Amino acid sequence: MENLLTEIRGCEVCKAHLPLKPRPIISGSIKSKIILVSQAPGRKAHVENKAWDDPSGKKLREWLGVNEEVFYNPDNFAVLPMGFCYPGKAKTGDLPPRKECAPLWHSKVWEQFENVKLILLIGKYSQDQYLGKLSKKNLTENIMHYEEYLPKFFLLPHPSPVNHFWRRKNPWFEEDIVEVLQDLVAEIL
Repeated sequence: MENLLTEIRGCEVCKAHLPLKPRPIISGSIKSKIILVSQAPGRKAHVENKAWDDPSGKKLREWLGVNEEVFYNPDNFAVLPMGFCYPGKAKTGDLPPRKECAPLWHSKVWEQFENVKLILLIGKYSQDQYLGKLSKKNLTENIMHYEEYLPKFFLLPHPSPVNHFWRRKNPWFEEDIVEVLQDLVAEIL
């Protein structure tokens, strides 16, 4: 696994399309229990070379019911974004993840895991990729029907502060579903 992660961290396939030099961010171990499949690292993650070390990560850890020590232990959580490098800024939030990463690397990474108990699909990009035709018409519908995807997948909105409108419009997520997620994570860990 370490050799593959080193190879991925050296990838420059989409270099010409990135606003900053490539800096693929991925983590995990063969023992990772919960896999976080998300969009792509933000600018802060790129600069600090650490995924989820921002307000989005703080909110995600709150939803998961874990502290930083538990979260950053690769035997607990693996970080497998749809795009490994910061894609650049859009009007609101970041650009979509580059399309090269998942087809090039995901299957190789999945072959390494030996202990996966749950896959968290964070945001619509990962949900569309991994659910395929089982994905509903939108993120809200996917999350409302999260039980249909268990025990393999658990679906989440992106925890970004930019996404606060969705959370405000859908209070049932934090009122009802987060507790289910926390119980499941606690049981797995």
